[in-house]
Amino acid sequence: MSEVKISAELRSEFGKGAARRIRRDDKVPGVLYGHGSDPIHLTLPGHDLLLALRTPNVLLALDIEGKKELAIPKAAQRDPLKGFLEHVDLLLVKRGEKVTVEVPVHAEGELAPGGNLLEHVLNALPVEAEATHIPESFTVSVEGLEAGASVHAKDVKLPKGVSLAVEEDAVVLQVLAAQAEEPAAEAEAGEAGEAAATEGAEA
Repeated sequence: MSEVKISAELRSEFGKGAARRIRRDDKVPGVLYGHGSDPIHLTLPGHDLLLALRTPNVLLALDIEGKKELAIPKAAQRDPLKGFLEHVDLLLVKRGEKVTVEVPVHAEGELAPGGNLLEHVLNALPVEAEATHIPESFTVSVEGLEAGASVHAKDVKLPKGVSLAVEEDAVVLQVLAAQAEEPAAEAEAGEAGEAAATEGAEA
């Protein structure tokens, strides 16, 4: 995974008022923590950070007023209506260090005929990977799978150096049978319609 360079500033103002002022300048308040050190409060460029976070588990090469650090995003708070970033939590990492992250799972291929449905039980697979080599996503083939079939964590092909951080038998994807309409419900609807027509005729 390539690194995304982000320039950051140390933040000395706190509270809602300070956060609003930071966001007015198209910047985002954030906290960098990890390795047992005290949290570092930062101000980060809003547009650059928003673009970077489009990549899950992106590796950020931070320049904090001249000090270089590596980090990955752990949590991002967004405005529920407008979608802009309100706050971000970053985890300090080092080259060669193993971290546990959740990597998105994508399905490809066509299910067996019959109108069956594919359920994503896990949208992201927990894995342990080297901090500078976190996969962006995993692609799983569901070609020809029939109702009742499942894809387990152990079935997902992992790159070298990446290991599961979840039970091997954990279900990632499963195929559900197409739901047929219940005849009883249709019959009840028909009877209700007939009753209404009869009442209308009597009236």
